[in-house]
Amino acid sequence: MKEVEVVVAHHECATLRVGDVFLKIDADQTRTDVEVEAMALAPIPTPEVLWRKPPVLALAALPGTALGRLGEPSTASSAAAWAAAGAAARMLHDAPLPPWPGRSLDDLVSRLDGECEWLVTNGVLPTDLVTRNRQVAEAALRPWRPVFAHGDLQVAHVFVDGDEITGVIDWSEAAQGDALYDLATLTLGHEERLGDVVAGYGTHVDLDVIRAWWSVRSLLAVRWLVEHGFDPSAPGCEVDVLRSRM
Repeated sequence: MKEVEVVVAHHECATLRVGDVFLKIDADQTRTDVEVEAMALAPIPTPEVLWRKPPVLALAALPGTALGRLGEPSTASSAAAWAAAGAAARMLHDAPLPPWPGRSLDDLVSRLDGECEWLVTNGVLPTDLVTRNRQVAEAALRPWRPVFAHGDLQVAHVFVDGDEITGVIDWSEAAQGDALYDLATLTLGHEERLGDVVAGYGTHVDLDVIRAWWSVRSLLAVRWLVEHGFDPSAPGCEVDVLRSRM
């Protein structure tokens, strides 16, 4: 029996590693449905689906290591690796749209305003910090041309071997979405790598919109992280991202 490693666990889902196999256990099988279909459609490397017996999905481990981690220095990864991640994102965004829609702009605005109110009312974050980031966020809240978006393209979900992308994991939030949201998620907390990612992406992007998405994602994440036992105020994480906009 190989050692079992708990990769992540909270009341909604858990991921375990047993040797070279990852076991994802999710209470909401619609998320797993999306993940499996999105990986089948994606034009970039993804983990191999070994088997599925709800609520468990078994995936083969990817070669290489994560491109980085939120809250940790990214100096171990080369500029070329970050550029390759940008190129992979562009390949995904140029692919045919998945058949299911993403969240609407109206829903996003409503959710963001609700989270901002909760953060202030409960004294989780200072009012001026929330107000300033809500102002910055406005640049992202505009109509966008939908693309095949990963939806949670955080740096820990992109695996590299040297300067080569070996795969992207965690596709449960994939949908039609804004390309710049994916780029913002990839560079959240790693602003110094934005130029490398954009260079690899290979086309003009609005950097102010990417920075606005940093504020949106961080504001939306704080309550979820707190309620699920994570610390958004750890160095380099979401609260620090919000402070950097002041």
